[in-house]
Amino acid sequence: MNHNQDFLQNDFELVFQDETIQTDVVYQGQSFWKDVWHRFIQNKGALVGFVFIVFLVLMAIFAPMFSSHTYDSVIMDHVNLPPRIPGLEKLGIFNGTHNGVNIYEQRGLDDVYYFFGTDTLGRDIWTRVWVGTRVSLYIAALAVVIDMVFGMTYGMISGYLGGRVDIYMQRFIEILSGIPNLVIVTLLVIVMKPGIMSITIALLITGWIGMSRVVRSQVLKLKELDYILASRTLGVKTPGIIKQDILPNIFGQVIIMSMFSIPNAIFYESFLAFIGLGLQPPMASLGVLISDGFKSLLAYPHMLLFPVVVLAILMLSFNLLADGLRDAFDPKMKEM
Repeated sequence: MNHNQDFLQNDFELVFQDETIQTDVVYQGQSFWKDVWHRFIQNKGALVGFVFIVFLVLMAIFAPMFSSHTYDSVIMDHVNLPPRIPGLEKLGIFNGTHNGVNIYEQRGLDDVYYFFGTDTLGRDIWTRVWVGTRVSLYIAALAVVIDMVFGMTYGMISGYLGGRVDIYMQRFIEILSGIPNLVIVTLLVIVMKPGIMSITIALLITGWIGMSRVVRSQVLKLKELDYILASRTLGVKTPGIIKQDILPNIFGQVIIMSMFSIPNAIFYESFLAFIGLGLQPPMASLGVLISDGFKSLLAYPHMLLFPVVVLAILMLSFNLLADGLRDAFDPKMKEM
């Protein structure tokens, strides 16, 4: 017996001498929002989009201050001037030359500079582009507010209550979605003057339908889960369940949908302005500027170039940001 004990003890000591004991690795807990932020900052495309959005917002706020002209000031002596930027003109670019002729020197405008040139009425395109960008950013903010307030609320009520309430609410949405947006805007233009107010009302009427359907589908999936049933059993009322149990689980999807709706809303406003149902001159929006520049495309391409570039960068940036937020909130979506 003693011999067996000595043998086991020696064997036990040999094991400890030959092998090292591995201690458990302790991982530090990380909250959901910190995890989302960590995945977001690793997405280079989303960061680029976010930086460009911040840049365009700052330019829309402060860039018109660098010009002494307002968006509607008409100077007939400065008609159809090409871009001229101090400093860059010495490098042979943006030096006020059109078809090999320096238009500024030809007209005796030696001390005059227009960063983006002027249009057919002598208005400063630099100021008009950034004032028009303000309109696009207003439409972007309006789209987010409509999705967050109307779309999310409508979808949660319809999905959670269910039954006849859900049936009636969904039939109402089908009626609204069956009417083309262009018809709604046209009817509003007949009643009201074309402008930002008619576009705002049109977005208020139909801009929230897509969000409400997404939220409704998410609520229908979540409301039958065990933790929702447990909350009901414990006596939590409907507003508390929606606020504490359902809303935190769909908020990421809501943010993603809102970001994707922004480029659509911006393009919607620009399209309406291009066909004459949006803002009217002398008011400036990117759609108005593109419409005006398109008429003079062959003779003066700079009138179309700058608003198109700003609109393209704005829409691309919001799409990149939306893709980054989607991957940050739901990494599995990246594989689909």
